[in-house]
Amino acid sequence: MIFGFLKPPKMSPRLHRLKNSALFSALTPLELKIVDGLLHERRYLTDEIVFDEGEEGQALYLLMSGRVVITKTHAGTSQVVAELDPGGFFGDLALLDNSPRNAQARALEPCEMAVFFRDDFLGLLETDAVIGYKISLALARHIGLRLREWMGTGRPQLEAL
Repeated sequence: MIFGFLKPPKMSPRLHRLKNSALFSALTPLELKIVDGLLHERRYLTDEIVFDEGEEGQALYLLMSGRVVITKTHAGTSQVVAELDPGGFFGDLALLDNSPRNAQARALEPCEMAVFFRDDFLGLLETDAVIGYKISLALARHIGLRLREWMGTGRPQLEAL
């Protein structure tokens, strides 16, 4: 093919999983590859705590495999806020500020996660505004959806993780 160099690069299975996340769905294959270079891989065992309520938030977690439960302590009892499957992400407010986590995240089964630290995200905003804009817009839409759900039901939905 004469114009073979115009074909988009082939995406690895990992990049396909990133692309399937609402957070990165607007990114091109090349942009995904750039973001993937900023992500840190972490593995968690069944019942292992990803982060605790009250800890300083430093990163967003994208679930690549496994399941995670988000719980919040209210009046001395632990309440399940959400259960997440692969493709889901949590801890997203940590990309915006370093306020304490408002809930606990725990692995329900062995998990693999791609972790996006706030410092890496802020650096990306400075070095590649287009990618930063696309991720910021997806993040704002996600937070807006949670807020609308919370306002409609009167129940907290993954608030301020």
